[in-house]
Amino acid sequence: MTQRTKPYDAQLAAWLVAPLAQGPITPNHLTTLRLLTGMAGAFIFAVGEAPNLAAWLIVLSNFLDHTDGELARLSGRQSRFGHNFDLVSDALVTSGMFIGIGIGLLPAEGTVALVQGLVAGLAVAAIFHLRNTLESRYGKNVTRQPRWGGFEAEDVLYLIPLMSLSDGLKLFLAAASMGAPIALIIVVLHYRAVERRAQGELS
Repeated sequence: MTQRTKPYDAQLAAWLVAPLAQGPITPNHLTTLRLLTGMAGAFIFAVGEAPNLAAWLIVLSNFLDHTDGELARLSGRQSRFGHNFDLVSDALVTSGMFIGIGIGLLPAEGTVALVQGLVAGLAVAAIFHLRNTLESRYGKNVTRQPRWGGFEAEDVLYLIPLMSLSDGLKLFLAAASMGAPIALIIVVLHYRAVERRAQGELS
């Protein structure tokens, strides 16, 4: 993938981490920072007292998710552990965000918010697990995310501050509780199709 075809946030991340390529900071350091920032955002969402701060922490964490991979490529410090650490961090932050929002909305919206958060969070965790399984068996090409110009589907997370500032977290969570299971069904169907194709090629 060339620099020109990368998503816009990945291009910015590559430019920012380029000076670090020969320094002591490793990709795993950036992954750890991404994980801590994202989990802090999820926790603050769950507390429910500063949703705007939580939203911006999630945005920062989502951007940092690109920096570790870019630094790994630029510095030649790619590793299987680092890749798996990145995937686990992605799953924990995204799932934790939805569950945190559900907990935070619990006093105002009741148990329905918690259920929606759990549904969205668990569906996202299952999606990450299936995609990671496919990637480990058949390579990254079978799990490549759809892209529109310089944007990816995950870039919708950059809109979370707009949701929190406009009191739209309830709507955001409700949409996620429906959209994430639908996305999981699509991933399950894709998983089964890839498995059947692989078995057919072996037979």
